[in-house]
Amino acid sequence: MKATKANETCSVCAGKSDRAASEEDGLCPTCTSIVELLKNKPDVLQRLVQRAGVPIMACLQSKHVEQELPDVLDGVRYRTTDRERNTWYVSISELDGNPVEIFASTAFDRDQHLQSRISNLTTITRLISLTLRHIFMGERLTLEKTLTQLKRSSRQPNDLPDMLGKILANYIEKPATPKEQKATDDETVVP
Repeated sequence: MKATKANETCSVCAGKSDRAASEEDGLCPTCTSIVELLKNKPDVLQRLVQRAGVPIMACLQSKHVEQELPDVLDGVRYRTTDRERNTWYVSISELDGNPVEIFASTAFDRDQHLQSRISNLTTITRLISLTLRHIFMGERLTLEKTLTQLKRSSRQPNDLPDMLGKILANYIEKPATPKEQKATDDETVVP
């Protein structure tokens, strides 16, 4: 097929430029060069993004739509023993072969001396699961989601997850009161 000179819009960057138009790709010369580079040297993307100063996940997920966890997931269960010889069961839920949730339990979860450890373990596994969903599903991490996981981890008032949640809750932006909003509006300078 013969390329013709045209003034068109690139199908990727939407930039207009005089380019050799091709019915196959509809790309400008810059985007064509990038595509060829990625085909021939895929590892270059990470270095280019780092050079541009853009976090790679932000770059890859800029238009990513969060997906929800399905009701049924594949899983793997591991049995392990801690240094005090307590048996623990660790379950990993997988989506497309990637870990997206982790749970841990013990047969001795009614044992009083283990309650604080179990609460802390629940906190750790919930926060790790939140991180795994961010990594493998693109779920957005927020302070609100973190606080929800801490609240769900707490087993009794003033345990570690409860204390951490109360402290971090101070950093949630609270809506301005009408008096504060008026003061802010009065301070706004209009050019």
